[in-house]
Amino acid sequence: MLNVPETTRRPARGIFYGWWIVGAGFALQAINGGLLFHGFTVYFLPLQDQFGWSGALIAGAFSLSRFESAILGPIQGWAVDKYGPRFIMVGGIVLFGIGFFIFSAVNSIFTFFLAFAFLSVGSSLGGFLSISATIAQWFARKRSMAMGISMTGMGLGGVMVPAIAWSVTNQGWQTTAFISGILVWVIGIPSALIMRHKPEVYGYLPDGDLPAPVEDVSGAVDVSDGSFSAREALRTPAFWLLSGGHAAALLVVSTVSIHQVPHMVNNVGLSLEAAGGMVALLLAITVVGQLGGGYVADRVNKQFLLVVCMLGHAVGMLFLAYATSVPYLLMFAVLHGLAWGVRGPTIQAIRADYFGRASFGTIMGFSSMVIMVAMIAAPIFAGWMADLRGGDYQLPFTIMAGLVGLGALFFVFSRKPVLYGGLIAEGVAVN
Repeated sequence: MLNVPETTRRPARGIFYGWWIVGAGFALQAINGGLLFHGFTVYFLPLQDQFGWSGALIAGAFSLSRFESAILGPIQGWAVDKYGPRFIMVGGIVLFGIGFFIFSAVNSIFTFFLAFAFLSVGSSLGGFLSISATIAQWFARKRSMAMGISMTGMGLGGVMVPAIAWSVTNQGWQTTAFISGILVWVIGIPSALIMRHKPEVYGYLPDGDLPAPVEDVSGAVDVSDGSFSAREALRTPAFWLLSGGHAAALLVVSTVSIHQVPHMVNNVGLSLEAAGGMVALLLAITVVGQLGGGYVADRVNKQFLLVVCMLGHAVGMLFLAYATSVPYLLMFAVLHGLAWGVRGPTIQAIRADYFGRASFGTIMGFSSMVIMVAMIAAPIFAGWMADLRGGDYQLPFTIMAGLVGLGALFFVFSRKPVLYGGLIAEGVAVN
């Protein structure tokens, strides 16, 4: 963590600007999560009905478009580290909205994949990586809490899902997609304009501490807090273990985000609107986990917390796979939602704890290349297996449960790396 002299730990007057950044991140996560990441599952069945496309093909558009995000990740992270997030994110939001406008006019496989190319690049540039990299710069002691509050936008965006389901049923999916594009611009562009680069540029230290008076007023920023460069981070086992664990968790998250509504409608017997309501409940529980997890992760061993979350994902997934009625789905929502909510801010905070602030965005970008492999492959695999089994998701969901449970081992063996004069040693677990 950042070592700040005790004499500089003086709170700034008024509201620390970092909290405005957290609020903007919240809004951006909400539109990303509500309209795309969670909301897309509502479009699944109408697209199948209108075009006769297979589940694997529809999931493939959503998943393969993430391939662009994986390639973009290191470049995006480097750009945020070097130039700041604001204009990168504004450009992303513009592309995000255009993607929804193209989606509203889809009439072929080509336009369907084109829409998701815009949606993927836009939501990535204006979304999670840029937001997390920025918050990691503005907070140290309160990093998990700040991450958790921002990520609640992803969960609270889920309240849009029943509205999206209603709109798709009553207004049509094309109209719903077009309105979504307008909402992306109206909410996203002003929020992206709030984002700022490192706090030192504005005379602060992370968490709102004021720096001690210094003679150098050149504007240079020094964040030499024992941070790793991206090259150094990539040489550590910790980087690959954290990335592998994160990827294992997102096997489940990405699969659920696309396939949960078709499963609930076709296999459990819920209506489209009721399934949308179950998604909203899941995301409300995720919000509780994000707020609680952000608070707890700043105070307990993060590795232990991550292992518990992975096991929660696994058991929750089994409840979803073998659900025959609403109580099973409720157990899934509680276990998966809490695990997802707590894990999100915890894994971002432990990554910053391990590797520091200076190259956080770049390191996170390289990690996204590993993570996106899971996010691309898992939904396609689940859709393909369900197609072979007549729409039955029990087996693919069971396999996902086993993989995420085994993924807990990545966090068990991760240790904080330490730099000694250019040499790297594995340290101990961090709280």
